[in-house]
Amino acid sequence: MQTSKPQFAAETQKKVKGAMVRKSLGVGTRLLDHAFAFAFRGLVYAQIWEDPDVDMEALQIQTDSRIVAIASGGCNVLSYLVANPEAITAVDLNTAHVALNKLKLASARHLPDYALFRRFFGEADSKANIEAYHAFIAPHLDEPTRRYWEGRDLIGRRRIGGFQKGIYKRGLLGNFIGVAHLLAKVYRIDLSKILAARSIEEQRAVFETEMAPVFDKKFVRWLTDQPASLFGLGIPPAQFDVLAGDQPMANVLRRRLEKLACDFDVSDNYFAWQAFSRGYGRAAECPLPPYLQAANWQTVRARVDRVDVRHANMTEHLAAQPDASLDRYVLLDAQDWMTDDQLNDLWRQITRTARPGARVLFRTAAEPSLLPGRLDDAVLARWNYHAEASLDYTRRDRSSIYGGVHLYELA
Repeated sequence: MQTSKPQFAAETQKKVKGAMVRKSLGVGTRLLDHAFAFAFRGLVYAQIWEDPDVDMEALQIQTDSRIVAIASGGCNVLSYLVANPEAITAVDLNTAHVALNKLKLASARHLPDYALFRRFFGEADSKANIEAYHAFIAPHLDEPTRRYWEGRDLIGRRRIGGFQKGIYKRGLLGNFIGVAHLLAKVYRIDLSKILAARSIEEQRAVFETEMAPVFDKKFVRWLTDQPASLFGLGIPPAQFDVLAGDQPMANVLRRRLEKLACDFDVSDNYFAWQAFSRGYGRAAECPLPPYLQAANWQTVRARVDRVDVRHANMTEHLAAQPDASLDRYVLLDAQDWMTDDQLNDLWRQITRTARPGARVLFRTAAEPSLLPGRLDDAVLARWNYHAEASLDYTRRDRSSIYGGVHLYELA
């Protein structure tokens, strides 16, 4: 019997709430969790905020690697194709992220040349993109994906119009960055100075004089201490508590922004361009994620059929896979949201499906790995933690927003 669209949507939302709502905690906490689950129904990330170059180095992708990854905005999934894996399965419970991944894959397959692909996802603000969508992409989309993009959002805008008006200004993250830019104007901060800096020393000088003082403002300190204020970063209440620890959130955010602004040359950090200009740079020399780089266009185009996008929960997807059938797992920061039971269910399936030499990569809001003390000792004993390498990956992750990048390898 075919499931109706309303019933399917209801079942999906039930799974989203099951993944995010901590039922064992108090009413106030559950209400915040429900609020985040509601916000998460729409587009959260138009661009994923994990560094794919760090990912690919940590994962050591081989030609026979079978990857399963949380899809999110799809940038990293497509970028992994550069490393030439055998197959990638991208799973996500968010319908908008599933639709975005499928749009990117169809665009790589069917847009006639790199210039159109670069304009569509690199600039993402041209009327010509809408014309290209209807001429080259839409005829090749499955019905749910086309319905999503040609449908309207909560304020009545056609979703595909984001590629005419600036897709990176939309979604929870795009709106959050927009609010940050509005606050910067209120406090007379010129964020573009970072991108014009000619050295890391100049970047630090701009940060210290222009940006750092705002985190001492009473309103900013009050605002950032409200868990709902970081929903736009895709940070649920459970992750907020871990990220803050025993410090004011303003202090934590200041350190993360300092790393983004000062630790990497902006000429090689497209995350900085997203944060400080709300999009990618337009000049040919401006940095881009691997899947959008001209040198990788033909490679990505030739390998897109290796990617399979699933609207699914990671644990449930793994439960349907054969024993010893996968060897690379990318969990993003999803475990920060999980209860101990959910965490153990996930890792039992990872361990069962893992081939010899399998690697698991994930990020956490706080610095340490969250597995010790929470994951069943018998399961954890099957995995080796690359502690020194994880610290190095954390240091070199250009997105700069996570406390830890963690790599485990099957013992």
